[in-house]
Parts: sequence; C-alpha cells; structure tokens
Amino acid sequence: MAEQKHYRLYGLFFFLVFEVVVFFLLQYLVSGMGMDNQYQAQNTIVPNWVKAVTFILLYIVCVLIAVVLVSNIVPSKHRGQLMGWVYLALAGMLVMLAVIF
Repeated sequence: MAEQKHYRLYGLFFFLVFEVVVFFLLQYLVSGMGMDNQYQAQNTIVPNWVKAVTFILLYIVCVLIAVVLVSNIVPSKHRGQLMGWVYLALAGMLVMLAVIF
C-alpha cells in the first residue's frame, strides 16, 4: 500500500514537471499571437481566438505524445492511472488558457 503511494507521488511530480514545461514552451510559441490590450476600440476577437485555438491544439498534441510515450514505458500494472492524469491535464489546460491571456 505504501509502495503505491510512492508511485502516485512520482506520477504527480512528473505530471507537474510536464505541465510547467509544456506551459512555458507553448507560451513562448504563441507569444506573438493575439493582442495584449483587449479593451481597444479597434480590437477584434479573431487574433485572440487564433492564439487560443493554436494553444489548445498544440497542448493536445503534447498530451497525446506524452501518453503514447508513457504508456510504452510504464509497466502494465500502472497503466490504469494514466487516464486519470490525462483528464487532469485537460482540466489544467483550462487553467493555463486563463493564465496565458
């Protein structure tokens, strides 16, 4: 039982590292898109929409690549935890979208 708790802590650590690295990488990649000041008279939603959609698509690609790699590396007895981390990552994506704008 205590051994499984350690595996979950390792999973949480690697999940947080993955999320931070992907966030800063994607923030750098989409930094030139969109408008910083969204309250201008001439502002339209299109530049910020493109930034949001690009962020979402790139994030999902990163998560899919991570899932494929991790599912090949992790022993089969721990693969059941993988989908929980994926759902948590998708929920974290909403938080990242709020922070990036």
